[in-house]
Amino acid sequence: MTVRAGREFLAIPGPTTMPDEVLQAMHRPALDIYSNQMVELTESLLADLSKLFATKGHTYTYIANGHGAWEATLSNVLSRGDKVLVLESGRFAIGWGQAAAAMGVEVEVLRGDWRRAIRPAEVEARLKQDKDHSIKAIVAVQVDTASGAYNDIEAIGKAIKSTGHPALFMVDTVASLGCMPFEMDKWGIDVAMSGSQKGLMTPPGLSFTAAGERAREAHKKAGMRTPYWDWTFRDGEVHYHKYCGTPPEHLLFALRTALDLIFAEGLENVFTRHRLLAEATRRAVGTWAEGQWIAFNISEAEERCDTVTAVVTRNGDSAQPLVDYCREKCGVVLGRALGKSESQGFRIAHMGHVNAPMVLGTLGVIEVGLNALNIPHGKGGTEAAIEYLGESVGA
Repeated sequence: MTVRAGREFLAIPGPTTMPDEVLQAMHRPALDIYSNQMVELTESLLADLSKLFATKGHTYTYIANGHGAWEATLSNVLSRGDKVLVLESGRFAIGWGQAAAAMGVEVEVLRGDWRRAIRPAEVEARLKQDKDHSIKAIVAVQVDTASGAYNDIEAIGKAIKSTGHPALFMVDTVASLGCMPFEMDKWGIDVAMSGSQKGLMTPPGLSFTAAGERAREAHKKAGMRTPYWDWTFRDGEVHYHKYCGTPPEHLLFALRTALDLIFAEGLENVFTRHRLLAEATRRAVGTWAEGQWIAFNISEAEERCDTVTAVVTRNGDSAQPLVDYCREKCGVVLGRALGKSESQGFRIAHMGHVNAPMVLGTLGVIEVGLNALNIPHGKGGTEAAIEYLGESVGA
C-alpha cells in the first residue's frame, strides 16, 4: 500500500522542480538563429546573468553542465603546468581540482573537513607561505551540495587580498546563484561559474562563466585555450560565436522565463524565501536529531547553507530504507548522500522553485517515514518548522 499518486516530487539538489511557466516556455517553434529576435534574446540573457553574478565583467553561456563550465574557467586562464590551490569543503571543489589535474595543471588541496566550511585564516596562512607566487589560481565553491557547507566567499576574498597574492580567485556558484547573495566584483572574485538546473530553475544543459578584468588579462596568455570554450572566440562580432555554433534555443527560452520569474519576485525576496525555508528545514532536522539517530552533516549552524540540508546517521547506519520509503510509499525523492557519507544519510533540497507547501510536505513525508520505520527521532519536527514560519512570516 502507498499514499502516492501522480509524478514524483523532487526534493533533490538538481535537477530541481521547474515552474510550469518554464516548462511551457519550451513548447514553441524554434527561431531563425540569425534573426534579430535571437540576438536580442542572447543579449538579454547575458545582461541578466551579469546581474545575478553582480559583475561588470563578461558573461558566457555554454551548452554543458557545470563540469563543462569548470573546464571553461580553467582553460581560459591557465597554462599546463600552472598550479592551483583547491579549498576543500566537500566534494565539488575537489572535483574541480580533479578536472584541472586531468588537463595538465598542478593541483594542491588545502585540506578541510567534510563537516565544516573553509577557514579563511587557513587560506591566508597558505598564501603567505607561497613567496614565489607559484599558485596561479584558487578555487572554491560557495555551497557544496554534497556536504551542505556554506563558504563565506566574501571573507575568503578579503583573506586573499590581505596577503597581496596575485592568484586568481575562482568560485563555483552552481548551488547558490539565484538563491543566496553573491557579489562577484565587490568580493574580489576574478572568475565565477554556474549551471542552469538548480536555483535558475531551468533544465540541465546550460552552464555559465563570468570573467573579471584580471581574468581577461590572464586569458591573453593562457596556454590551454581550446576552440569551444575560448572567451575570445565567443566575444566575436558574429552572433553564433556566442554559442560556438547553433544556440540551444529551447533551453534559452526556458532560462529567459526563469530569470523573468526571479526578477519579478525580486532578488532580495528570493534570498529571503530561501533563508526562511532553509531555517524551517533546519528546525525540523534539529528536532528529529534529538532522537540520536540522525545529525546535521555540518557541525556549526552558521556554516549550513540555505539551498540544501545534508543529514547523516550518527552511527554510520544506512539511511537507504528511509529514502526508499519516502520515494516508493509517498512519492518524495530525497537526495542521496554523496562522498564520505555515501548511503549514510540523505539531503533535502530547498532551492529554486520552492515554497512553503513543498518544503512542509517534504518534511511531513520524512517524519511519516521515521515513524513508519520505527527510527528513533525527536517528535514534532514538522511542527517545529511550521511554528518557525508562523513566527517569521507576518500576516
